[in-house]
Amino acid sequence: MSTVLLVHAKGGPPIGHVLSRTAARAEVHLLALSELPAAVASHAANLCASVTVPAEEERRDLVSLIVRRAGDVGAGAVLTFSEYAVVAVAEACDALGLAGAGSAAALARDKRMMRETWRRHGLPQPEFRPVATRTDLHEAADALPVPMLLKAAWSAGSTAHQIIGSPGEAEAAWRRSREVMAASARLGFAELHVAEADAHFVVEQIVTGDAGEWFDEPGWGDYVSVEGVVADGVFHPVCVSGRMPTVEPFTERASITPALLPAGLQDRVVDLARQAVDALGLRDCGTHTEIKLGAGGRMWLIETAARFGGAMTVPQIEEVFRLDLVGMLVDHLLGRPVAWPERALGPEQARGAAGSLVVLAVDGDGAAWRDRRVWDFPAVKEAVALSEGSDLSVVPESSLPDGAEVPVYDPDGGANTMAALCLLSAADARTVIRDFTTLVDALPSVLPPAAPVPSAAAKTALAAPAVHKPVAAAQKAAPAVQKPVLTVPAVRKPAPAAPEEVPA
Repeated sequence: MSTVLLVHAKGGPPIGHVLSRTAARAEVHLLALSELPAAVASHAANLCASVTVPAEEERRDLVSLIVRRAGDVGAGAVLTFSEYAVVAVAEACDALGLAGAGSAAALARDKRMMRETWRRHGLPQPEFRPVATRTDLHEAADALPVPMLLKAAWSAGSTAHQIIGSPGEAEAAWRRSREVMAASARLGFAELHVAEADAHFVVEQIVTGDAGEWFDEPGWGDYVSVEGVVADGVFHPVCVSGRMPTVEPFTERASITPALLPAGLQDRVVDLARQAVDALGLRDCGTHTEIKLGAGGRMWLIETAARFGGAMTVPQIEEVFRLDLVGMLVDHLLGRPVAWPERALGPEQARGAAGSLVVLAVDGDGAAWRDRRVWDFPAVKEAVALSEGSDLSVVPESSLPDGAEVPVYDPDGGANTMAALCLLSAADARTVIRDFTTLVDALPSVLPPAAPVPSAAAKTALAAPAVHKPVAAAQKAAPAVQKPVLTVPAVRKPAPAAPEEVPA
């Protein structure tokens, strides 16, 4: 049986899904650079021939670690589905002479190099400037039209995005973005191979999207993603996924497969994605290309990743189009023949629809919930009336356990402040959007309220020997609607482990 070394880190499709599909095609040896979610750890031993957790000193030269481990197990393929390990795995594959994304993987990670490559090829994208220092940012803020967006060049999941409305806001945005990137790194959401990656930023023009000219019905966001794969340097589009509108600034709320684009418009979107991937020069890997949709048929490239889409994108495709993308990629990397779709699949080929919803503590308009709530999926399942035939489930490894307090949404932290990830199967994409809208509206009322936090004085009284019933504890005020002063780690300090991040 063929042998695969699977490198696990945070982000990407759920590791449980990835492990089961990979194990069905080959003997799997797991190199765990991030802790396995509790929901998966107990099954990993049954699915894997070995599970290796390297010591901290071994991680300092990640490429050498991967090469050494691949040699130890005799791996015929090495792969990862995590954004943060893509570059290291690509370099290791090159060193081993195995199929992989190739040296172009860095172009699909560093947003500065990605945009520069697309600019040389004349592809449509927002105006941009690379930023490495505070001075760079101030110069860019003076040169680009406002509003503009500051983003970390190696981030994922909309982490550390800062909207700059005027040149005078640049200094605060710079400071805040660096704080958030440092906090994300402490949580394990950071580039694992490239030194100083957390100091690399890019600032770009915010282009105005318009979903109305692309979709026949309301409820869709103004950008889509083209899911695909590059095999032997040839791009194979698989399908187009749609979105609901993002939460400010650009945090993804929901992904829907398939996107209900008319065939002619889908062809235009897929063609632009093909140009974007071809320009980067990727060799053997999954791809995920996000495209902004504007008025008058305009499009702008947002970014391309040298891996499959995160969250539930891969499971959604498997459910709707009956394509096991993980297994197909494993087969290709091992040199087996694979029948990739001849062209991007659309609504006509779909069997129903599927969508994933990131649970954030904001309503349908993006406003913060008025009070704190506790995540409780059984309560949601029982109380929210969805369409006939729709089925809602929760992804345990990407969700807080029932009873954990829902974090306050931090616009700077993006998806890092999610409480849960839900998967919905429905008759069609219109039903997915309708049911997700119902669910978002219902959450702040159907979830149980968080327990009131006693004041310091009350805590002292409660700690004293009880001679009589203590006076009722004072209630803690509900969190303010504005951005919290502390970043993600402070918001998510409660005991339950944080869910995996789900970058798009």
